[in-house]
Amino acid sequence: QLQAFGGGWVQPGGSLRLSCAASGFDFEDYAIGWFRQTPGKEREGVACVTWSGGTSYYADSVKGRFTISRNNARNTAWLRMNSLKHEDTAVYYCATGRLCPRSIATTLFDGYWGQGTLVTVSS
Repeated sequence: QLQAFGGGWVQPGGSLRLSCAASGFDFEDYAIGWFRQTPGKEREGVACVTWSGGTSYYADSVKGRFTISRNNARNTAWLRMNSLKHEDTAVYYCATGRLCPRSIATTLFDGYWGQGTLVTVSS
């Protein structure tokens, strides 16, 4: 299973680091993706990283502000979010997939999903 945590309230311009902890499967066999969703909108891909951590992709809306990383020895992935904006407010999820595609398509992450953690960016 996957457990996503680390969300919370932050002011615009602030930072948060989300964590995605894995258990019960071979974490290193999978790419990891981070996704977010707001009410009434489809879930969108934010970032993904390959199983080795060697390649990552980002949505244009977060490029240069968010950083995805992972440590296979610790069965954990992270999403570091800097310079947060109001529009980053969402429930964030992590998920496993066989690949980390440039499109970060949700449909390609058909493995484990975390339960989501809420990030609220507000002054």
